[in-house]
Amino acid sequence: MLHANFPYLCVMESMRQQKISRMIQKELGTTILREGKDLFGGAFITVTKVTVTKDLSLAKIYLSLFGTKDKHALLALVRHHTKDLRYHMGQGLRNQLRVIPELQFFEDDSLDYIDKIDNLLKT
Repeated sequence: MLHANFPYLCVMESMRQQKISRMIQKELGTTILREGKDLFGGAFITVTKVTVTKDLSLAKIYLSLFGTKDKHALLALVRHHTKDLRYHMGQGLRNQLRVIPELQFFEDDSLDYIDKIDNLLKT
């Protein structure tokens, strides 16, 4: 994360933030695998990265979306079911976290970017 006044300084996540990010990533991945069949049809969704704010109130979740022609519609559907996903994730994390953070979903397009670069290098 970049600092606003000093863009060249990189602010590292604390160990607590990293631990909670990994817990959320693991539990949300399991939740999407378990509940996703009913909510998202046959789409294959993986949680690639999770970052949490310092106050642990917000989690930014990056998803890789496969098995669909319209990724934007699938991401909109995931965002529509944020409450359900947060509830089911909270059931698994209720003994580890006092407050379950709010969830924000983003598309992780790093694989598309890698594929684009690979195709450019081949030509």
